[in-house]
Amino acid sequence: RRGHRAAMGKMLVLALAGILAALFGERLMEFRRKLNGSRELEAVELPNCHLIKGIERGAEDIDILPDGLAFISSGLKYPGLKSFAPDKPGEIFLMDLNDENPRAVELRISRGFDLASFNPHGISTYIDEDDSVYLFVVNHPESKSTVEVFKFVEDENSLVHLKTIRHELLSSVNDVVALGPDHFYATNDHYFVDSILMYLELFLGLSWSNVVYYSPTEVKEVASGFYSANGINISPDKKYVYIADLMAHTIHVMEKHANWSLTQLKVLELDTLVDNLSIDPYTGDIWGGCHPNGMKLIFYDPENLPGSEVIRIQNILSAKPTVTQVYAENGSVLQGSSVAAVYSGKLLIGTIFHRALYCEL
Repeated sequence: RRGHRAAMGKMLVLALAGILAALFGERLMEFRRKLNGSRELEAVELPNCHLIKGIERGAEDIDILPDGLAFISSGLKYPGLKSFAPDKPGEIFLMDLNDENPRAVELRISRGFDLASFNPHGISTYIDEDDSVYLFVVNHPESKSTVEVFKFVEDENSLVHLKTIRHELLSSVNDVVALGPDHFYATNDHYFVDSILMYLELFLGLSWSNVVYYSPTEVKEVASGFYSANGINISPDKKYVYIADLMAHTIHVMEKHANWSLTQLKVLELDTLVDNLSIDPYTGDIWGGCHPNGMKLIFYDPENLPGSEVIRIQNILSAKPTVTQVYAENGSVLQGSSVAAVYSGKLLIGTIFHRALYCEL
């Protein structure tokens, strides 16, 4: 009898182990699929491109003002991803795209701001009625999430720090889009803050990331159910908000309401991991910096580099938007592209931890 019970117990343990192994195998296959683990890239070259001098450790996000001044966030250190200078604080660069040969100049940041722990991620600009330029920067000091608000002083090439915004709903911020001098939408790319739980959340495919509206008087979740909400931006007429879901290979088109809430209009399916989104202010086209193969990004191997891809989406509100692959490269020039932004026939392509490219289209 006892032998029979022991055998049954062992059978049960084996059956459970088998089920868990099968589930793990299924999740592993799905995780690989989500990361586009088997995608190989056909090169799409642009004729007039060169690497930007002085940017050696990332240009994770880029935002260009209507007058051609481009802000570039550099030096991101993100859990589980490569960094070529893990001990150096981040920086914000400025490029004037009206110059014949634009250079990247590091912006000075006003005293009293903790530069040593500066770890900039997504950025967004806002121009006030009096032409003041505000720069919003997602920051991860000591692995936390804050949004820093700066005022740009052009004739001094400097940023004056105005305030640090912290809130329990802004727990794992990836990107922001400014809506005013002190309010914005922000994406949280994970539900969990702990890096091990973060990766477990991705591995299990939990759609728990979200978008939050922040103002000094009200903070609320306005959209949820994303696998990994990443880049966010707004249409030139301010009616629609676009959200990139990196691991789901999608862009969500949301309608913005008077109370700042968002409702989903449509989802555009793509075959690449879309990171940050930039909007051409004149055409409304969406430009995406993408990771063609996320496996190469997470499991960094100098012999098998993460590639870069830029897509342009025209007429996203129409029944059949046009998606064009503008640039694709296997990592020999540019590793891990995260953003592509245009101004007057010029294209800037940034990366999470590598270089940045300046192209004339």
